Amino acid sequence: MRGLAPPAVIALAAALTSLAGGAVAVRGETLRPAATASPAAPAPSRAPLLPAQGEAAQPSARGLAAALDQALTAQGLGGRVAASVLDVESGTALLERRSQVDVLPASTAKIATAVAALTALGPDARLTTRVLAGRTAGEMVVVGSGDVTLAGPVTQGGYPRPARLADLARQAHGALGGARVTRVLVDDTAYPGARLGPGWKPGYVASGDVMPVDALSVDAGRTGVGGPRVADPGLAAGAALARALGAPTAPVVRGRAQEGARQLAAVVSPPVPQLVERMLDLSDNDLAESLSRQVALAEGEPATFAGASQAVAGVLARVLPEAADGIRLADGSGLSRLDRVRPGVLVRLLALVARGEDPRLSPVLSGLPVAGFRGTLQDRFRGADGLPAAGVVRAKTGTLSGVSALAGLVRTRSGRLLAFDLTADAVPEGATYGAELALDALAADLARCGCR
Repeated sequence: MRGLAPPAVIALAAALTSLAGGAVAVRGETLRPAATASPAAPAPSRAPLLPAQGEAAQPSARGLAAALDQALTAQGLGGRVAASVLDVESGTALLERRSQVDVLPASTAKIATAVAALTALGPDARLTTRVLAGRTAGEMVVVGSGDVTLAGPVTQGGYPRPARLADLARQAHGALGGARVTRVLVDDTAYPGARLGPGWKPGYVASGDVMPVDALSVDAGRTGVGGPRVADPGLAAGAALARALGAPTAPVVRGRAQEGARQLAAVVSPPVPQLVERMLDLSDNDLAESLSRQVALAEGEPATFAGASQAVAGVLARVLPEAADGIRLADGSGLSRLDRVRPGVLVRLLALVARGEDPRLSPVLSGLPVAGFRGTLQDRFRGADGLPAAGVVRAKTGTLSGVSALAGLVRTRSGRLLAFDLTADAVPEGATYGAELALDALAADLARCGCR
């Protein structure tokens, strides 16, 4: 039975949430958030979120094993768990259970995508959607560069503040001087190749989990709250622009922008660090796929699934050499059943981020959901077994058929900061909720552990 968090925990979580911005809760990774964005919040602090550990005693491997042994065999986990726990300050591995075995990560893969994007793109990078003049009078070309947060009538604001289609249309209308729009061309060639990822379940678009990957979209291909995504986000965006310009019957077709064409309008996305925070907090599959393609472009690779996979792998290997063998992704979101991650490598990546050696990576910390209070963990850690971790754990969830995972950071009762990855990859069909409860209990055991 779920209870309410005590005041002390609420106060702690409120402080954490104020640093990282509010967000809409989402259960699991195969259920997407409502089309409206998260509640408005101030820009997150770039200061370190995790203070120095000082002289706090490091847990012992024996003590940690004793504290977690029983919970690791919980029936809800399906009998097969890969677990890795690392002391962040010392880099000491404290628990290794199948930690060097390749597992299906589900959305914990977004941690790797986040690190690659922040490393390759830099803090000031933004994605621009432009409208250019066409070859004939009244013709215009809308050019996408991958901003999946571009907001139309379905998106009602929130944090980070998105660029809006209405502003793009207003600028374009002014530049045309009231001339009639005769045709809208859609140039979404920035992202070539297949739109559905290798290893994706066929129903992901129909169920609303992700849109077909496209360099141009409005409301991430949503036509309302919940429900399926549009089959062709680029053409749907072009049609939305035509309507916003007062030309709903104007033909909308694909085409290429003419080199040197006059720019009529442009809007820009929030900066990449804020996009990364949103991706992690809401487990936004569309952002993950777009950011991985931005990494590909930055690394000189084609912005395809294969190019993004190669580019992300190359960046991660520079950040953490073990990632060359230990993190192999076929997509950016973790939806693919071809993705493979070794938990022992992912926790080392998390520990590297938490040590603050590269300040560019701090949005990974501020973007991780907060147990019991924010993001994909807002509805979790409310029961008696998980409550000790509420407000104390920051972690990325991962959920696919047969897989339930939790990877992030926790401060123990004695004050040590631990990085952890807990992945159950033999969860029976229909047993996801039980697996989540069991993972929450494991994280809570870490939070209350002295473990000497």
